[in-house]
Amino acid sequence: MLKDARGSDVTTDNPVAVAAIDRMVDHWLGYGQGATAIFEGIAADPRCVLAQTQGAVLNLFMESAAGRRAAQPYLAKARLHADKASRREQLYLFAVEAWAKGDADLAIRLHTEIAAQWPRDLGNVKLAQYHQFNRGDAAGMLALIEAVMAQNRDDPHAHGMRAFALEECHRLRDAEIAGRFAVELRRREPWAHHAVAHVMETEGRIDEGIDWLEAHAETWDDCNSFMLTHNWWHLALFHLDRDDTAHVLGLYDQRIWGVWKEYSQDQVNAVATLWRLEMRGVDVGARWHDVAHHIAGRESDHVEPFLDLHYLYALARAGLETQAARFLASLEDHAAQARRHCRRAWGDVALPLARGILDHARGRFEAAAEAIGPLLPRLAQIGGSHAQRDLFVQTFIDSGLRARRGTALSPLLADRARRRPTVAQHFRDLGRLARIEGAMARAADADHRAEALARSYAA
Repeated sequence: MLKDARGSDVTTDNPVAVAAIDRMVDHWLGYGQGATAIFEGIAADPRCVLAQTQGAVLNLFMESAAGRRAAQPYLAKARLHADKASRREQLYLFAVEAWAKGDADLAIRLHTEIAAQWPRDLGNVKLAQYHQFNRGDAAGMLALIEAVMAQNRDDPHAHGMRAFALEECHRLRDAEIAGRFAVELRRREPWAHHAVAHVMETEGRIDEGIDWLEAHAETWDDCNSFMLTHNWWHLALFHLDRDDTAHVLGLYDQRIWGVWKEYSQDQVNAVATLWRLEMRGVDVGARWHDVAHHIAGRESDHVEPFLDLHYLYALARAGLETQAARFLASLEDHAAQARRHCRRAWGDVALPLARGILDHARGRFEAAAEAIGPLLPRLAQIGGSHAQRDLFVQTFIDSGLRARRGTALSPLLADRARRRPTVAQHFRDLGRLARIEGAMARAADADHRAEALARSYAA
């Protein structure tokens, strides 16, 4: 038996297998491109339970039906030797098996048990946070990383993980401090760059956000496609807040879309960018067609509700009505058969939200507003970050304004302008709402505020 880089036992006598496990975990935590090294470890010792389990993990991260199928042989081989593995390795195998079966709650419980006994195993904590994030459990993300911080004070990954959890729990000042400290420990810490960007986006600190991300962008070149495209996506959000839609289109074409078009998260970043641009009145040309082409085969995936909503919208905006109808029908079947612990997320939130965004994509704005509005308080259940889920809030606002249904919008728009008073679009929306309500003086005030902000961007 050997030990990994974090001091945990690994049931193997082959140092190549341990080195491959270490390399995968390092690249998983740091969003590098070398996680496939785990397959070298599997080849070096096919009986190593942890290596086989990590091979399954890498396939499950494809977030697709094909990835779930590809994970099964690794889990089966790990099971063959599980009786000889350590307790940590057995619990980890059981957790990944639960994930493969769609039981994220069980996976989280098992990962939490591992964290309590082996707090230096940050790869385990990161995987638990992945599931908690997809379940909308920001408090759980924070509690888990807080519980192991004493043993990981010197690790920038731990501080980056804590920063993002703090941000998702609305503790913005603490999140920024934690994220900046992670970057002080190691400048190339893209998850911490990302967490601080979330804080700045939430507070409307547009120029600071651009400067922060651009100052660290050269450290992303060796990141995996998700982290690379996602951090550039965050930069695009700041430029969108600055009304610089031409810059956003340039980032889309050069940085956000095209790294790994087959990957779920790259597809989501692309869809979310085009969706936001169109709601700002930008003609995105034929860009929907390329994205939808790579999404069209995902009809039966249904891995996470958040992903499905982006896939469906892309199909509809590309004009692939037959595929969009099939996808919705498949989603309806999946929601009806979902496991008890996630049935509400799929059936009570994702499915009616899917119908609402499909109405928006097809220009049925009154129906879209009616469907989406009641779901806004429950969006966390479908996963995604606050910044990502704001897309659905924006879709509700866009639908309501286009349908001239202002009743439910007034407090929402006022709150958005109060929280991010540097963003001209919020005041434009308030102006549109005031005109719907016939309050012309209020409309003029909002329009003047928006125009003054727009001029400041150009200065």
